[in-house]
Amino acid sequence: QVQLVESGGGLVQPGGSLRLSCAASGGAFSTHAMGWFRQAPGKQREFVAAISWRGGSTDYADSVNGRFTISRDNAKTTVSLQKNSLKAENKGVYSCASSPLGHTPSQRVAAYAFWGQGTQVTVSS
Repeated sequence: QVQLVESGGGLVQPGGSLRLSCAASGGAFSTHAMGWFRQAPGKQREFVAAISWRGGSTDYADSVNGRFTISRDNAKTTVSLQKNSLKAENKGVYSCASSPLGHTPSQRVAAYAFWGQGTQVTVSS
């Protein structure tokens, strides 16, 4: 069992930056792939970014590629999402997730076994 707790959400102006963090405990974090997903009100959860167990492979949604960067620190059991040039459509609840399929930074929700509660991001002027 892996417990995940996100932090770093808040209100930011369009064009601004925000860094989300996810702290993991209780499991084999270093062998799991990690992902970030976003859920907007009334919509399904969607993939944002993912990273393999050692950080050697990453994957991004087309809409955030070049603006967002996912990273991890296995010694600290944390995964982060640096978000730059934020747009209004990037708002929503961001959740981190853990997948036992450590080699593959998957875009599929079903690949992830453990989820955090999420942190709210609002992009507005």
